[in-house]
Amino acid sequence: MAINAHSPIGIFDSGIGGLTIASEVIRKLPEEEVIYFGDTAHMPYGDKSPALVRYYGTKIVEFLISKGCKIIVIACNTISSVIYDDVVEIFGSRVQFVNVIDPLVHGLARLEDVHRTGIIGTQGTIKTGIYERKLKELRPDMEVCSLATPLLAPMIEAGFFNNQISKAVIETYLKEDCFTDIEAMVLACTHYPLIKKDIEEYYQGTVQVYDSTDFVSNVVRDALNVKGLLNNRRSGPNKFFASDITESFDKTAKNFFGEDVHLEYANIWEL
Repeated sequence: MAINAHSPIGIFDSGIGGLTIASEVIRKLPEEEVIYFGDTAHMPYGDKSPALVRYYGTKIVEFLISKGCKIIVIACNTISSVIYDDVVEIFGSRVQFVNVIDPLVHGLARLEDVHRTGIIGTQGTIKTGIYERKLKELRPDMEVCSLATPLLAPMIEAGFFNNQISKAVIETYLKEDCFTDIEAMVLACTHYPLIKKDIEEYYQGTVQVYDSTDFVSNVVRDALNVKGLLNNRRSGPNKFFASDITESFDKTAKNFFGEDVHLEYANIWEL
């Protein structure tokens, strides 16, 4: 299938978190068609082995390539940290890839007034140390404190965000001593923008809060522009696929994109 400017943008995640990325891409690139895949049958990925994450992620990439996507956004920090280099090596001659880690790291590194940073994410992402390593390469002077927050993604997937339950769990994590005197907090999970408001309220303006939605859509636009693949006219509707149609996925998708969102079930594991 030949790729051209009218080909869709593929975006995928383990569940609903990547919808935050998809929403921002659609907002900033309204002429583009997006195909989203959420692996709701296997989420969360944060506690999965790298081998299993690699298997699930590669199958989703193959599915999006079969749909003719011209660029694929790995809208999950855990997946990005595990398979990005692998899929670029295997599929890079056929399609472009964007992960959610590098745009956020490069954006943060440019903030000259930030010298002490906190990072929260899934166990899988934090365990790799990828954010600390990449930040230190660009900003050796930056102090980084990372904390795995394993309750947050399942809590969000279950629909508990922007309420008293989410605020209590968030406060417990953010009270950790290592976050004392930080100037920025990095939300190293694409689910976490859904609780960004709660985190900002906790800090009451004393800490800048950043996530991948602040930077990824610009990277996608620039990557397509360089290749001459920016669309000037949408050729079809945005499509949303899931490996299991859950109530929380349906509700969150409609909150982002309106009642006309049609979710399609896709059992890609038997392809």
